[in-house]
Amino acid sequence: MGKLRHGLVIPLLATALLAGACGTKTSSTSSGASSTTASTLPAATTMAALQQKGKIIVGTKFDQPLFGLKNPLTGAIEGFDVEIAKIMAQGIYGGSLADAARHIEFVETVSKVREPSIQQGKVEIVVATYTINNTRKQVVDFAGPYYVAGQDIMVRKDDTSIKSVTDLNGKKVCSVQVATSLANVAAKAPKADLSITFDSYSKCAEALKDGRVQAETTDNVILAGLVKDNKDAFRLVGAPFTTEPYGIGLKKGDDAFRQFLNDRIEASYRDGSWAAAYEQTVGTAGIPTPPPPPVDRYSSTPAPASPTATVSTPTPTVTSTSR
Repeated sequence: MGKLRHGLVIPLLATALLAGACGTKTSSTSSGASSTTASTLPAATTMAALQQKGKIIVGTKFDQPLFGLKNPLTGAIEGFDVEIAKIMAQGIYGGSLADAARHIEFVETVSKVREPSIQQGKVEIVVATYTINNTRKQVVDFAGPYYVAGQDIMVRKDDTSIKSVTDLNGKKVCSVQVATSLANVAAKAPKADLSITFDSYSKCAEALKDGRVQAETTDNVILAGLVKDNKDAFRLVGAPFTTEPYGIGLKKGDDAFRQFLNDRIEASYRDGSWAAAYEQTVGTAGIPTPPPPPVDRYSSTPAPASPTATVSTPTPTVTSTSR
């Protein structure tokens, strides 16, 4: 991975900024990139349909410090994933990142409903600490990765018995339902008790705080956000044992939209908006800004026929509604 290049200006594009409907309130963070005008997008694509519609529905988390957290005072959704969503929207609607944010409706999308939300058209994209893996790529597609995390462990601050993943054997360990974290622990600590799960990491944190479990495990940057908000209660073990590439989930087979999102991610590396978004969110926890990861422009394959699959056929016109 190369060094981040700053200062390149996004080219001015041809058409005027379209007015759009406002969704859930967003934070006022403005990250790096200069204001643009809205581009002329290829006809009969998801991007063109979203531009005409004036709104994009984005699935994210509302309880994820540093990445997607609903501010209890303002109602704004804040974090690195939120800023990445704004960068994507800016490529459709133009203007500043704050202008683009007014075209976004954020829908709370916990881990276990990310694929169904995309497949059923409840959201156009999911930006929600969403690890790219081959199993998920059977039913949805991914742009990115735009960040690479590593799975780690959070324990109570006074617990010194857990120093690595193998120390989880014989311990009660919490993570969220259908996340990759559980399988990763089962492979490396087969005697860990993984029977307690929830639909959000904040609920796992409560179980750790009150002693129902002895550890919580997921990606290090997610845990860092929980530690930041509970410094007297928790600590991060600091022994990551996996690689977790975060991507933007979208409907299976929408190659033009995926290429567009990949182009936007790479543009954010060049113009400095990616680094600015990171520094204003994850960086506040004292985590240094890393080099951005290379985008994986993989070739998509059709989803397999399955009686349990709920994959819908991509269409050029977006008719999604929020949950």
